[in-house]
Amino acid sequence: MFTGIVQGTAKVVAIDKKERFQTHVIQLSPEMHEGLAIGASVAHNGCCLTVTKIENDLVSFDLMQETLAVTNLGLLEVGDSVNVERAAKFGDEIGGHSMSGHINSLTTISSIESSENNRTIWFSIPEGYQKYILRKGYIGLDGCSLTIGDVEDGRFNVHLIPETLQRTLFGERIVGAKVNLEIDPQTQAIVDTVERVLAQRTGL
Repeated sequence: MFTGIVQGTAKVVAIDKKERFQTHVIQLSPEMHEGLAIGASVAHNGCCLTVTKIENDLVSFDLMQETLAVTNLGLLEVGDSVNVERAAKFGDEIGGHSMSGHINSLTTISSIESSENNRTIWFSIPEGYQKYILRKGYIGLDGCSLTIGDVEDGRFNVHLIPETLQRTLFGERIVGAKVNLEIDPQTQAIVDTVERVLAQRTGL
């Protein structure tokens, strides 16, 4: 489980590409590397990956075809960076919202509005996910737990403070960038349950 509070970014220093399979190697800071062991879970742009090898500050992760197809990790090149969060431990403060690390879809940044102290980013709503994206609800974007602002005409926005822009990749994301999207699991469960109950009552 993850909280959606990104701890920082890490650079991709190597990618070993094979048929329908890749191994990514990232360089972790001492703070994010501390206590890390093979088999541990680390979120890359919100996608839960398992540590397969550790060599000093270089950490390897294997990516299957499904991960490469559904997330923006398949678009990465050596030298790119990813948002990183270590798995939550029992007793940790949950500053964001509970996230599984399972990406639902990709979304695209459609526009960016910047002012002196914050930034508003608009995203397209992937087909089939409109019902889960609600004003003031939670959403996971590249691993960041964020509150949805406005929802309109097949798109939604979030408002980002300077700390988020400095700590995560959103400080450098541009229009057209592909971003990993994870629907809030609780919102999805409630919406799906209500739909199922209404369908049973109406006989549909």
